[in-house]
Amino acid sequence: MIAESPCGHSKDATLMIKSIKPAPLPNPPPQAGEGTNDRCANLSFLLTDENATIALAQRIAARLKPGMVIYLRGDLGAGKTTLVRGMLNALGYGGRVKSPTYTLVEPYHAAGLDLRHFDLYRLRDEDEWEAAGFRDEFDGQNIFFIEWPENAQGLIPQADMEIAFEILEQGRNVEIHANTETGKQCLKQL
Repeated sequence: MIAESPCGHSKDATLMIKSIKPAPLPNPPPQAGEGTNDRCANLSFLLTDENATIALAQRIAARLKPGMVIYLRGDLGAGKTTLVRGMLNALGYGGRVKSPTYTLVEPYHAAGLDLRHFDLYRLRDEDEWEAAGFRDEFDGQNIFFIEWPENAQGLIPQADMEIAFEILEQGRNVEIHANTETGKQCLKQL
């Protein structure tokens, strides 16, 4: 059973849109076309199980654009890597997808897109970032999934979308916030 919700989003039994909240007005004022108050700038999902996480990943994957930056937030084991694996598989990547906890970054190529999955949990300082040459990865073409972005604050570009996982007793609550026009377009199509 499919039900329509505001902004044309749909919900079903395993992937339920819990709410659509207006985005807070940014401070300072937004640049042209970005950060405006928009009913579709925030979405909340209740993911009942891993299959629901994969279903959300498939929906996001179909809307990815070169150059997008997506921050992934949540405790260890919340489902961040599962979401990335689901997106990569939806794009046709058939190899093993693992958390880059020890390597810091794993590169992938799928559906003609270059994707980078960062896990910055172990990143300790700017010198480590610079020595690894990660700045060169941000070329406007690669798509980035960045776990623990707060560990590279000031070193990485603003996220087009931020996806935050909260572990519940039964499943996960996922909040998605769009920070840019590109992110809002992606959310609007979910």
